[in-house]
Amino acid sequence: MTVRRNVTPPAAAALILTALLAVSCAPDRNTDARPAAGDASATPHGYVEGAREAAEQQSRLLLNDPGTGDTRVLDLITGKTHRTDPVKGADRLETDGRFGFLSTPDSTHVLDGGSWMVDHGDHIHYYSAAVRDVGRLPTDTAAQVRSDAAVSAATGTNGRVSLLDRAKLEKGALPSPRTLPGAYTGVAVPHEEHLLAFTDEGGTGRLVVLDREGQRVAEPRATCRTPRGDAVTRRGVVIGCADGALLVRAEGGSFTAEEIPYGRDVPEEERATAFRHRPGSDTLTAPAGDRAVWVLDVTDKTWKRVETGPVVAANTAGEGSPLLVLESDGALHGYDIATGEPTRRTRPLLTGGGRTADGGSAPVIEVDRSRAYVNDPDGKRVFEIDYNDGLRTARTFDLDAKPVLMAETGR
Repeated sequence: MTVRRNVTPPAAAALILTALLAVSCAPDRNTDARPAAGDASATPHGYVEGAREAAEQQSRLLLNDPGTGDTRVLDLITGKTHRTDPVKGADRLETDGRFGFLSTPDSTHVLDGGSWMVDHGDHIHYYSAAVRDVGRLPTDTAAQVRSDAAVSAATGTNGRVSLLDRAKLEKGALPSPRTLPGAYTGVAVPHEEHLLAFTDEGGTGRLVVLDREGQRVAEPRATCRTPRGDAVTRRGVVIGCADGALLVRAEGGSFTAEEIPYGRDVPEEERATAFRHRPGSDTLTAPAGDRAVWVLDVTDKTWKRVETGPVVAANTAGEGSPLLVLESDGALHGYDIATGEPTRRTRPLLTGGGRTADGGSAPVIEVDRSRAYVNDPDGKRVFEIDYNDGLRTARTFDLDAKPVLMAETGR
């Protein structure tokens, strides 16, 4: 793989992160330290067996070509790629920040990307470890997977929910899935040591809170017509509904649900059904039909519709950053979220324009704290974009496989 740099990425951000980590985690700077035998107090704060701690985010990209099965992990720190077991026929790649879940019609392949972060609120620990294939999780239907620190919940198209012990996944073992009783509509989301799910009541989903055994422990009296799309934010879990969204939060041991309506009649084809955002951000994006993008401010509980060109993908880092929209001209466009006005655009990046790869999965935009990544399947490339510097192309990664599906870990 070849890495082409337009400008050497600045080191200032890494130096700042190093200084902050030194202040907030001063006792833990010896990242190679090992606890003395029989001395629990010698275990460094944040120590993880088999992992290396770093002062900055250890981002990696998980990449897959469903046609050939070629699967790669691109290390964004070193620029090197790792080959992993091939996975053919995947129609979806999801990640929980560490693990990638490649869903095929009859199974879900679990890939440990080997990079992740742990947010302690006042400081963050960044880790890296070896990339490894965990294995295939047998499922009778394609599954969507959501995770928290303890479990991963796989929801099949049949509505059945299976739980995976995340501690075993972290050790490289594929745990036996534990299937919960009942069936649900939409996707079950682990949250605050519980699961958020919807029962189907005549086409309307009723929110229920389950314990890890699948028993109902609360019903916040909230409904969601056609639940599709979800995102975990610092403010709670956002679920997309036909008339807007639900914001579900745990407060004082109980769960509450608050509606965030569109405030207008929205045709079905223009509803937000798939959210994209920077992990840790409370600003969500979703296509609003073919020529506009929804921006949901979870803090202010407001929707904004930004008129754009034909939308292929959208995302934003939030917090005053531009709305990034990959349009059908193959270029990445920037918009001011407050005004909706276009600000910058790149040259066309995608080899085949903005069309979907082989008529299937569309390219995506992954966003972290300083960069955005756009996959060009036909060109076998990934572009790294500095969205704070006029959408400058910072690096171009030339690959030996088509990156049709892409997800970022380490965030």
